[in-house]
Amino acid sequence: MSVADGVWRRCSACKEPIGLGATYWVCSVSTCNRKRTALAFCTVSCWEVHLPGANHREAWAVEREAPATADAEAPGDAAARAPRRRLVRPAPPPKKETGPPREVLIVASRLKDYVRAVAGFNTSDGVLDPLSDLVREACDEAIRNARAEGRRTVLERDFGPRDRR
Repeated sequence: MSVADGVWRRCSACKEPIGLGATYWVCSVSTCNRKRTALAFCTVSCWEVHLPGANHREAWAVEREAPATADAEAPGDAAARAPRRRLVRPAPPPKKETGPPREVLIVASRLKDYVRAVAGFNTSDGVLDPLSDLVREACDEAIRNARAEGRRTVLERDFGPRDRR
């Protein structure tokens, strides 16, 4: 890799070349822009890769343009001349689905104690999600049974076959 090849630098995340005159991205946090660190990213996605390890409170990507020729000023000097900037904030976390919560409904320690007492087996944590799904299905059926009888309270008799009632 050399300036003769038309490559200015390499991306700090994916190591792909950033060409002369190309658009690249830098972090808005000053510690990422120091002369010694001088992080440069080829895309906003590459910039987002450094966020988990950087531990920034608030950061965004700043668009910059690489020098057009090999004899152009150094990257630190380019920052001093007020470059064209476009700020991009990281994508917000995905919104939660509306509806009933999808949390684990089973007390893990009690389940593990029960399985160990009955069979002497260990229980994987992966069992909690499918078991919670079974509990949700049973609760949904009990809610339907209570609604069919005109009640707004789910009783123990709402769980299980209708002929037991």
